[in-house]
This record gives sequence, C-alpha cells and structure tokens, in this order.
Amino acid sequence: MPPPKDVVKIAIQMVGAIPQLIELQQTKPLSAVLKDVCDAWSLPNAEHYALQYADGRQTYITESNRREIKNGSILRLTTSPDQEAERLYSGIQSKNVDVKTDSLKKLASLSQDVTFAQEFISRNGLKQIYSIVEEGNDTGEMLAHTLKAFTELMEHDFVSWENLSTVFIKKIMSYVNMNAVDASIQQLSLSILENMVPTSRLLFELVKKEVTLDRLLTHLQVTNAQLQLKAMALLIALLLTATDAERRDMMDYLREKNIRQFIHKNIIHSSEPLGDEMAHYLYVLQSVSLNLCEHRMRTSMDPYSQEQRELLQSLRQTAFESESEAPAGNFSTERRRSLCAKEFRKLGFTNNSNPAEDLRRAPPGLLALDNMVYFSRNTPNAYSRFVLENSSREDKHECPFARSSIQLTLILCEILHVGEPCSETAQAFYPMFFGQDHFFEELFCICIQLVNKTWKEMRATQEDFDKVMQVVRDQITRTLALKPTSLELFKTRVNALNYSEILKLRQTERLHQEETLAVPVLELRERLKPELLELIRQQRLLHLCEGTLFRKISSRRRQDKLWYCRLSPNHKVLHYGDVEEGVESPPIESLTEKIPVADMKMLLVGKECPHTKEKSSGKQNKDVLELAFSIVHDVEEYCLNFVAPTRYEFCLWTDGLNVLLGKEMTSERTQTDLDVLLSMELKLRLLDLENISIPDTPPPIPKPPSNLNFCYDFSHAEQ
Repeated sequence: MPPPKDVVKIAIQMVGAIPQLIELQQTKPLSAVLKDVCDAWSLPNAEHYALQYADGRQTYITESNRREIKNGSILRLTTSPDQEAERLYSGIQSKNVDVKTDSLKKLASLSQDVTFAQEFISRNGLKQIYSIVEEGNDTGEMLAHTLKAFTELMEHDFVSWENLSTVFIKKIMSYVNMNAVDASIQQLSLSILENMVPTSRLLFELVKKEVTLDRLLTHLQVTNAQLQLKAMALLIALLLTATDAERRDMMDYLREKNIRQFIHKNIIHSSEPLGDEMAHYLYVLQSVSLNLCEHRMRTSMDPYSQEQRELLQSLRQTAFESESEAPAGNFSTERRRSLCAKEFRKLGFTNNSNPAEDLRRAPPGLLALDNMVYFSRNTPNAYSRFVLENSSREDKHECPFARSSIQLTLILCEILHVGEPCSETAQAFYPMFFGQDHFFEELFCICIQLVNKTWKEMRATQEDFDKVMQVVRDQITRTLALKPTSLELFKTRVNALNYSEILKLRQTERLHQEETLAVPVLELRERLKPELLELIRQQRLLHLCEGTLFRKISSRRRQDKLWYCRLSPNHKVLHYGDVEEGVESPPIESLTEKIPVADMKMLLVGKECPHTKEKSSGKQNKDVLELAFSIVHDVEEYCLNFVAPTRYEFCLWTDGLNVLLGKEMTSERTQTDLDVLLSMELKLRLLDLENISIPDTPPPIPKPPSNLNFCYDFSHAEQ
C-alpha cells in the first residue's frame, strides 16, 4: 500500500553519525521535525540546525520548499542558514588571510541558496564585500571568490544594482581595463557589468564611458573562449541598452575596426566549436546591425527634399549620361522634362512624371532608393547593362528596374527580419553576414541581377511581375537555408538555382502531393498511421533519454545558468540538475533532482506556464512564450519550468512528455515527421506502380462462373 501523500520516506545524514531513515510528515512544522532529528542524535539547540539536500546544489529545506522533497531523497543535517551567515560574516572580516579566503570560498558556494543569501544580506554582508573590493589591492584567489559571491547574491534580486557605489563600480571596471589581471577575475567583472548595464541609464553611461569599445575588442581577440564570451556578452548588453543614435555610432565604430572580419575569421571559423551562447550573441549582433536599416525602411520619400531628389536624379544620370549630356543645353524646359520622364520610365518607375511617388510606400521606403543608388555607384557596369538591356527590349518584355528594386528590398527585409525585435533565445545567424561590410546592400546587388536573369528565363511580361518576384523569393529563401559561408558562395548557389530548377522542385512537390490524394492511397495512409505514430513516440522518448541542455533566463537577459534534464532508460523518472558550461552530456547519476513520471499531472505550454506569467509581456518575450513549457507534478502548485533552446527541442520535449502522460502528440513537428515517414513508406509500397495511374475506385469484381467443372478433382487421382 503506498504511503499517504503527506508522508515522504527520506534519509538524513550527519558527519560521524549513523544515518536516520524517517517518515517525514509534511503537515508537521519543520522546527518540530528538526527537534526530533536532533534528539535522536542527542544534539542540543535544534534551532541552530537545518536540513539541506546532500547532493546537487545542497539547497536548504524551508517551509516554502519542503513539498519538493521526494521519496528516497537524502538530506543532511547542517548548521542553520542564520548561524552559517553569521559565521561567514565574521570570517570574511578576519585578519587571517587563510580564514578570510576559505570564508569567501564557502560564501561563493552558499550564496546560490536563496535562504542563505537572505540571511547574509540582512546582516549587511554586501557592505563587507564592497569593502573588500573597494579597499583591497589583491587580485588573486580571494578577489575571485569575492566577485563570485557578489554575483550570486545579486542574482536573487534582493538588492538593486543602482545602490552600488561609484567607487565599487569603478573598481570592477578597472579589472576589465587592466592587462595584468587573472582571466577568471576579468570574466567575473565583465559578467557583473553585463548585468549592471540594462538596469539603469546612469550605469549604462558610466560603463560605456570607462570600458571602451577598443578594450572590449581587445578581450574579443584573446584565445580564452570564456573571456571572449563574457566580452561579447557585455558588448551586446551595451548595444541593446543604447538609444538608436548611440547604437548607430557604436556600430559605425565597430565597422571601422573591422569587427565583422575578425568575428568571421577568429570566432566563426575558429578551431573550437561555436557554443550556443556565442551563437546567440552573434545572432543579436546581426539583428542589431540589420535593424539599423529600419529607420530608412519606414521613412517615405519626401518629394521636397533636395538630397533625396538628387539621389533619384543620380540614378537617371548614371544610366543615361551619354544620351542626355550633349543636347541638353538646346532643349526647352518642357522638352527636358519630357526627356526625364521618358528616362525614368526606362528605369522602370511606374509614375515616370513624378518617380518620387513610387517611393512613398513604407516599407521599403527610402531603403529601396539607397539600394538602387548603391548598386548604380558600386557596380556601374552591371547597373547600366541592366537598364540599357531592358530599355531596348519590347515594351511588354522589359524588366522594370525600379519597380523590381522596390519589391526586392521589401522581400529582403521580410526574409532577414529587418525591424523585428531580437529574440531572447535564437541562435540562427548567417555566417556570410560577418564576412562582408555593407551586407544588405551587397546582397541586394546580387539579388537584383538575379531578378533580371529570372525575368529572362521566364520570358516574363509586365503582367508576370508578381510571379517573377515569388520565384526570386523562393530562390533566395532556399539558398539562404543552405547557410552559405560567403556572399560569393551565395551568388554561385542562387544563380545555379535557376527557374527550371525551381520548376522541377515545385513539380516534384506538387506530384508528391497529388499522388498522396488518390482515394486508395489515402486509405493506405490511414492504415500505416498507427504504426508510424508509434515509431515517432519511440523516437521522442529516446530523445528525452538522451537529454537536453536548458538555459535559465532571468529578467535581466542573463543566460549563463545551465541545467540538464533527461529521462531514465526505463521511462519512469525524469532526472535534472545544474551543470557547468561546456558539459555536453552529463551522466544520469550526476543529475540529483528527480521527478517520478507517475507523479506528473499535466503539461503546460506558452502563456499557461507560471514562469512566463512572471515575465513582462513585451514583444521581446514572444519567443520565450513560444518555447516555454512546464511539468506540473504532485500537486498543481509545483512545476518544473523549461525554456527550450530551439523550436525543434520544444516540439520533441512536449511530444515526449505527452507520450509519458498518455496523451496525443500535438506539436507541428509530429505532423511534419509523420508526413515524411508516410511519404517514404508510400513510395516504397507503390514502387511497382510507377507511371501507372491509380483509379479512385477499385475495379469491379467479375461475376462468378456459371459452373465450377473446370476445377480438378483430386479425390479421383488418389484412387
């Protein structure tokens, strides 16, 4: 018979004593439980003791978290948090260097626990940490433990970052700016500044002034991957906190210092594999850089702006310079206006008498004009060839340069997510982005020539404009999905994916779709579904058994806390626990926290999850909502909260957990995988019927013969 719900069977250890096996009454006050445990070992002053987990993070047991204790948990009797906080508070003030260092080391470890942190901070412990940093000149092990303890204590959000003294902050910044400092101290200092920057405008300005971009670039060039990562994290925090004008200035300066080329060579193509966190920072840097185009993209052309009119006229002059130069002086104003209108029509503007009207639509706004001007100035031969080649064609077959450029700019903005807020978890960046200055403009130059090439391949007319642009979008999207490492490689691949190739791909996809719509095939699909769904269930459970590395994301965008979760091979227990950066697949024994599958009640996703309700509901959290899920276990108040690293992991984990709960798999990945498996299975089964049309209805069964005399009677043969 199972024990009552309010009773948990646990073991309690103490150094030098025989462990106690007890049944913990969850309704009994914790002070009374401690009294009984201390009495069993004849220990006085039970109020000076506390229970904590023996393994993992060794969290203290309190009235608020005691319900998380599971059957079979191993606890340890230890000094109570208030006694430990008092002891360490005295220890870090000791004149004995060894005692002080050991106390700081223990403090750095215990500060992860919220109960201890509260006790230590309530004793004004942070003031002592400030003093060690502000007054001490030591840059060794003692300082590293001090900064680690400070970081952990601040993580609990009991104290505002704005309360820090200017002296303390400047000391932290000096460690970042010094050369002869231990790398671990610089990493911790960079991490502290990264968390500090988003909390206050004053702190942002102070850090931006003292820790220069040049200094951060120096840290990015070291071989120490962790120091490189923390420097990148601070750079990203500064960029995200800056105003639009400041961000533009910072990005211009970084461009002057060739940061893209450095990242392309030393980080992306480094011998070391790229970690998830660095991939995220590179994605953010790419997104921030592309979003600098947003202002121009959302600004309509002003027909009264002299500068914009001159840019527009430069397009015409570059294309038709030789034609219009000589006789221009002999023309009347009316004739000159007529000639300009004719040339703007040849350029492909819809409103040739007032071409500025074509650029009133925003997006793409002035960004389309910028792209056209860049193309005309940086590749004048290609520009002239495009315009003159089309102006000499028959009217119905000419490819309109301006109209195509405006639409292409809009397509590129949509594909590259220009103007959209950065995701908090995404890692999808384009390696070729960091290999090229003026990436957006250079990509446009390649793609506008692709438009002309595709237009000719399709023998298109003006009525086919939308069809051509759809094909071009398809060509660009399919090529970008291959993640080319340089624009040259992109150019080669996108040009190889010509109109006939796109037609073949679409034809194959369409035929596959038509094949699967025949009635007999649909019936076969339904018969195969249960078997293939079972195969998908097994794959999901295997993925859960392999486990996944998850990140803890706080309101300050901090992502360096990692934990791992995996399912036991017998599919009965979920194991999870904190891990260090760089650990790929920790053994199941090292994951000390457990949730029996039998105790799992339900799965929550998106807005239903408790950890998404705690976060602010801005646009930037949309991606977190799409990747969040929680397991409710025991009673509904207790949840294990996840934020998946990718949508793929989200689908596999939510499917796997639904399988464990005996429910249907509901993710979009299930349908995709099922379609792929059904397609493969159907192709194999219908291999012999290739080029044979399958009728919608089965052929009629012939009538039985009038007699069965043609059957051979074996009984006569035996006689």
